[in-house]
Amino acid sequence: MAKKEQAMEVQVREESPAEDVERTRARRCFVPKTDIYETDNEIIILADLPGANDKTVDVTLEKNVLSISALITPLNSAGYELAYAEYEQGDYQRNFRLSDEIDREKIEAVVRDGVLRLKLPKVKEAAVKKITVKTS
Repeated sequence: MAKKEQAMEVQVREESPAEDVERTRARRCFVPKTDIYETDNEIIILADLPGANDKTVDVTLEKNVLSISALITPLNSAGYELAYAEYEQGDYQRNFRLSDEIDREKIEAVVRDGVLRLKLPKVKEAAVKKITVKTS
């Protein structure tokens, strides 16, 4: 179990998304709720981003940090005024630190119905290779 936890060094940071970055939008920014699944071949991240679509979600990878951000446009219905709301609207930001076992070239991202699905394939382990030693 320890090896599996170590292999999935996707360290979730539940902190405010922009401690060292100044936000220019005067809106709240939420850390999206996320489910993380691991198999022998990949890690799947499902992030709840209500109101997001492929044009509003941005996924970037810089060094070992995978960043998810979504700038949500508030819904304004013509002729209606909001009387009661059970949730607040805002943007989303979350970062994950990836281990070296993730194949960065094959990461896939799909958003559908406000859920972002990230597929993080693991690097195939290199086979052991015998190297011939010669004399000179």
